Amino acid sequence: MDVLLNLTPDSEADAADSDRLTARLRAELRTLDLHTLRVPPEGAPPGGAKAVDPVTVGAVVLGLSAPSGILTSLVGLLQDWLGRQSARHRVSITIDGDTLVLEKASPEERRQLIAAFVRRHAAGGE
Repeated sequence: MDVLLNLTPDSEADAADSDRLTARLRAELRTLDLHTLRVPPEGAPPGGAKAVDPVTVGAVVLGLSAPSGILTSLVGLLQDWLGRQSARHRVSITIDGDTLVLEKASPEERRQLIAAFVRRHAAGGE
């Protein structure tokens, strides 16, 4: 299963900040048991995904073909990463045209959104 991640930095972030954020997120993603992690060519998201927003700087495509639970681990890693950031960055996860946007929200709202998204995609790819 291919997963498109888009990092949209806080509006206060400059190009250098955005590059550092993207590099740190990619380094953390590499700690997961992923099949692939690649940067799509500019303006060319994987099949079925919408075009990458020009404001979005950190687009990566992850191949998930690992043991059960990798999607849940991915979402948990992203939540943790966002929680450690001081600014209001946003990460979107797209699978087969279905997008979940992670950003500052109440813990209960975030839990409900993530649970529904994982349920929709866990059976098909894990």
